[in-house]
Amino acid sequence: MESRAAEGRGGRAGRALSEPSRSSLVEAASRPKGRKEEEVQRPGAARCRSTPECAGVSKQDIRERIWDYMESQNLADFPRPVHHRIPNFKGASRAAEHFPHLPPFRTARTIKVNPDAPQKSIRFLVLHSGKTLLVPTPRLRTGLFNKITPPPGTTTAVLRKCATSQGVRDFSVPIGLDSSVRVDLLVVGSVAVSEKGWRIGKGEGYADLEYAMMVSMGAVCEDTPVVTVVHDCQVTDIPESLLEDHDLSVDYILTPTRVIATGCVRPKPGGITWSKITSEMLGKIPVLRSLRDRERRAGKEVSIRAEAQPLPGPRSKHPAPRSSAGRPHDVPQPGTGALGAACGPPREEDSPPAATVCVGNLPPGARVRDLKQALRELGAAPQRLVWQGEQRRALLQYPHAAAAQRAAAALQGLRLGSCALTVSPAGPHGPTGPGERPGS
Repeated sequence: MESRAAEGRGGRAGRALSEPSRSSLVEAASRPKGRKEEEVQRPGAARCRSTPECAGVSKQDIRERIWDYMESQNLADFPRPVHHRIPNFKGASRAAEHFPHLPPFRTARTIKVNPDAPQKSIRFLVLHSGKTLLVPTPRLRTGLFNKITPPPGTTTAVLRKCATSQGVRDFSVPIGLDSSVRVDLLVVGSVAVSEKGWRIGKGEGYADLEYAMMVSMGAVCEDTPVVTVVHDCQVTDIPESLLEDHDLSVDYILTPTRVIATGCVRPKPGGITWSKITSEMLGKIPVLRSLRDRERRAGKEVSIRAEAQPLPGPRSKHPAPRSSAGRPHDVPQPGTGALGAACGPPREEDSPPAATVCVGNLPPGARVRDLKQALRELGAAPQRLVWQGEQRRALLQYPHAAAAQRAAAALQGLRLGSCALTVSPAGPHGPTGPGERPGS
């Protein structure tokens, strides 16, 4: 018991659960609620936990409490800080070890897993088991799903690469709306989740929208199980009054020390709630437009919200890595986090960069691709990147000052290897002038 508690604290102490331990946890998850002999007390849970008395709390209050606690207790790996993210918690790989032992996993053939860092081990286990892995397209810009297709004769090492964010880009093919895909099991990220199966994401609404779109295209149904993988301290009470019809609930919660079968009976979203969709979202998510046309032809009501207006609710006290953080259904501005052309050669139609951020103190021997990956994960991908490895710095060029300011805020506290990077504004082209081109 002592060693498991240490694992739940920082993710460093102790060893992975043995086969009998994992089996007993899965069995315990199937017991009626109220029998929790197998559960492990979460260190610090009282400080991190929301209680029924906190009836006046908001979703953002719960997010902030979880994020603040995980930062103060050093419970997460890169990227940091965890605010406005699905936390890449320490012990994620141990939590993933429970996944193959879930009954829905054993029977599933096609599994959709979110692309966030803490689910990397989950994606590997799906591929290693020979099942079909689907990963949502980042921010739904170019479609809904990508199917990960490892090359023939793939080794375990290559499968592990396929499970990374880079592997998702290198070894995937898009799945269209007419592909008749059927998803047997879903894995989503969470910032907070209750033992009743009620979930809170990072506040951008993508997981809820992805699920609703899958319902609309016939890829999932009400009985399709949903799993989330979190640190023990992310399991907390959530007032039912905070839940809305479009909120996705979960059926299983995996932590480094527990498997929780929630037995949730709250209905999952029955499709897209068009009254919450804005014209801005339609303009930036092509697959959403296609689904709307399909449902209109089927005679369904598809009227959208007339104007995109900020939804009421408290704002975060921490700088957001993306301009949309804190607005559950707003879609980020293009160019601030795109995974396609971002950090690549400039296109002719791109406007000249107007603001530059200088990132210094790069570790000796740092590679440009490491910085690019960090920028993508932080939602701070620039319009152009000028690599100055000998000076141990890079210049990130953005189309306007606001984008540069958002990027600079997101990069605060960023580390590569053992080096804490410095972040400072520069002129439109930085100290090197406009003639330098990105090196990669």
